[in-house]
Amino acid sequence: MDKNTKTLLVILSFVAFMIGVAFASVPLYDLFCKVTGFGGTTQVSDALPDESEILNRTISIHFNGDTNRDLSWAFKPETHKIDVKVGQQGLINFKAKNTAAIPTIGTAVYNVTPLKAGKYFKKTQCFCFDEQLLKPGEEMNMPVVFYIDPSIAQDRNMDDVKSITLSYSFFKSNSKALDSALEAFYNSE
Repeated sequence: MDKNTKTLLVILSFVAFMIGVAFASVPLYDLFCKVTGFGGTTQVSDALPDESEILNRTISIHFNGDTNRDLSWAFKPETHKIDVKVGQQGLINFKAKNTAAIPTIGTAVYNVTPLKAGKYFKKTQCFCFDEQLLKPGEEMNMPVVFYIDPSIAQDRNMDDVKSITLSYSFFKSNSKALDSALEAFYNSE
């Protein structure tokens, strides 16, 4: 094998490797963010902590709900703030109503701020990323059940966190706006 053929094979191998890395980067980055809570990614939990793990530290949780202009829905939290003790279950209900004359499907994207709190914000029930179908004039309750992981108390970087904001934005499913929001969500993590 001559020198030019070896160089060509090395370059082609490198290009193939880089293409593989490019395709694998989004799912690997998503996995990283879900595991670490990086970029405000909340964690999903199957169960609440034991009652003995509820701490005397209280954090105010603020809620926000928005809809993209392409989705004719009214969407908002029933309340904009609750106080929960670390480790204690929190429950918030969002309400959505289709104000259009036709059935529409929406999908929600969320964010937690401050971003560093994402890994301690555990959801046990949520509607995010699931398509929701609402008929004309139909209203739907969308509960979110959550808790703040008691391990937050061991992280000195979290001592200044007195409040956390959970925001949801609804987009029309299968739309460019949703695709852009999902891309921004995954790239912000």
